[in-house]
Amino acid sequence: TFDMRDVSGIKKGDKLLLKWKGDDVAVLEASSIYKPNKVVEAKGVYGTSSLEHPTVFSLIEETGDYYIGGNLHGIKSIAFPYPIQTPADVRAMLPEGKPVVAFQNRNPIHRAHFELLVCAQR
Repeated sequence: TFDMRDVSGIKKGDKLLLKWKGDDVAVLEASSIYKPNKVVEAKGVYGTSSLEHPTVFSLIEETGDYYIGGNLHGIKSIAFPYPIQTPADVRAMLPEGKPVVAFQNRNPIHRAHFELLVCAQR
């Protein structure tokens, strides 16, 4: 789902070119365009609709008013300023025939994340 402030001129079936820092990275085929009820979304996802919750605040105040959904076709990976690995790169590093625990987080690992990993490792 792609959020936008305004969907004027966009209709179902349109193909949207998605860019990152000037580079073409993907094409989104718009199969649904709708205005979500963000209060209901916040309550269902975060268990609260209170703007005191930072992510609820971001959802309601900073996310676009409309959502566009559909098939996404990648053109190329974003050029990050740091090394990244593809899923194939990571799989090639893993031991064959052994169970593996994986965890992806966009923020530093906190105590709860650490405990989750330790429990999964056991």
